[in-house]
Amino acid sequence: MSTRHHRTSPARPSRRRPHTLAALAAAVVLSLTTSATAHADTPTPATQRLTGTLADGATWIADVPAHWNGTLLLFSHGFGPTVAQNAPSAGAHTELLAEGYALAGSSYDPNGSMWALNSAERDQFATLDAVTAKIGRPKSTLSVGQSMGGLVNARLARDGAGRIDGALGLCGLVAGATDLDNYQLDAEYTLARLLLPGQNLDLVRLGSAADAAATAQRLTDAVTAAQSTPAGRARIALAAAFLNLPAWAPGRDRPAPDDWQGQEEQQYAWFAQGILSFVEGGRYAIEQSAGGNTSWNRGVDYSALLAGSAHAPLVRALYRAAGLDLRADLRTLTADAAITADPAAVRAAARTSSAGQSLGVPLLDVHTVADNLVPVEQENRFADRVRASGDGALLRQAYVERQGHCTFTTAETVAAVHAVEHRVATGRWGDAATPAALQKAALALGLDAAAYTPYRPAELTVGRGPRPYDSPR
Repeated sequence: MSTRHHRTSPARPSRRRPHTLAALAAAVVLSLTTSATAHADTPTPATQRLTGTLADGATWIADVPAHWNGTLLLFSHGFGPTVAQNAPSAGAHTELLAEGYALAGSSYDPNGSMWALNSAERDQFATLDAVTAKIGRPKSTLSVGQSMGGLVNARLARDGAGRIDGALGLCGLVAGATDLDNYQLDAEYTLARLLLPGQNLDLVRLGSAADAAATAQRLTDAVTAAQSTPAGRARIALAAAFLNLPAWAPGRDRPAPDDWQGQEEQQYAWFAQGILSFVEGGRYAIEQSAGGNTSWNRGVDYSALLAGSAHAPLVRALYRAAGLDLRADLRTLTADAAITADPAAVRAAARTSSAGQSLGVPLLDVHTVADNLVPVEQENRFADRVRASGDGALLRQAYVERQGHCTFTTAETVAAVHAVEHRVATGRWGDAATPAALQKAALALGLDAAAYTPYRPAELTVGRGPRPYDSPR
């Protein structure tokens, strides 16, 4: 195989932010994690705006309503520009202030990677100290995190006992950086090996944002061309299975369980919207943060990997329809898998970008059932780790019947805040975090729609050890 998966003499990824973020613009737009910036500088007249700068240059903001209810919400924002945010959306910002909550959040260190896990937890705790020095000790402090900030939030829930009282994760990237990079690598490698055989393509150890954008464009172009043939569509579905990509896209009705063509068309819709720009831009940022490549596929058995995927029936059906030999493709992928990780980078990611080893406070995680950027299956991976630590009783997970990443309504978000607050006040979850209770509470707010639903995610298709700090084989 001549596809080049890493340079012969890989340059270490730069720790400096690139002079332009244009190559990552698509990723930032897709992430839907910067929506709070629309209101970041527009507190209501009855709200006091506080600001400050931390020792590492991170900035923080806080909004304190005139009739503060005594609860402070500490918000961790997602992947994107390091700009201080204190709420997951404009609607949530308005409603939570109206209910009397004080809102605070930091930018994280603005001098490094947008994958700011090297500083995020430290900066959030420092923001909490700075805000409480100005407004006094809250009656209770709740941590809230979204997307990448959901990983930050899970770490705060692990380490914050005595400083925070409870936590709410929204569409959180709780499986951590190494799992994320590994299953994304499996999808990228499948597209490169099967759709661009014999071509040189950098999949890891990306030297710049421009390199990431170039890889994303070549892979996206290959997917676009492949969609026109039955064999191409089968191979797209195989890569989508490894990516844990949902088969339900925005603006579409959910395909029937046996509508194989419809499912693949909706997976392709995610690719057509530019998901690979997000994947590659995120990979470059994680490599910047960790100091090297955190993913590997040497030793991965791709037949076994597919066997564990919820999308395996779809893939098998499309391969049969195309008259294509699935076993041959899987043997090729397994035989040619030769990418190795940088052990120091894997260790760095384990230190800064993993979660689930334990919980120090109650945590409610909420996820949409068809999340294209942070697959809902991450919640299963995270729950396994939390239960293994002995802290399963502190964790509750809830699901919203909707497509997309972080596409929660204001009512769904506020109802989840109330559920965490109930757990903190009573010491018991009771029924507060059940789908029925969350749905009833969200609709009772009279704000907008709600779609909490009973749901159990499939296992995350990743094919590596259950812990993010397992060594590469």
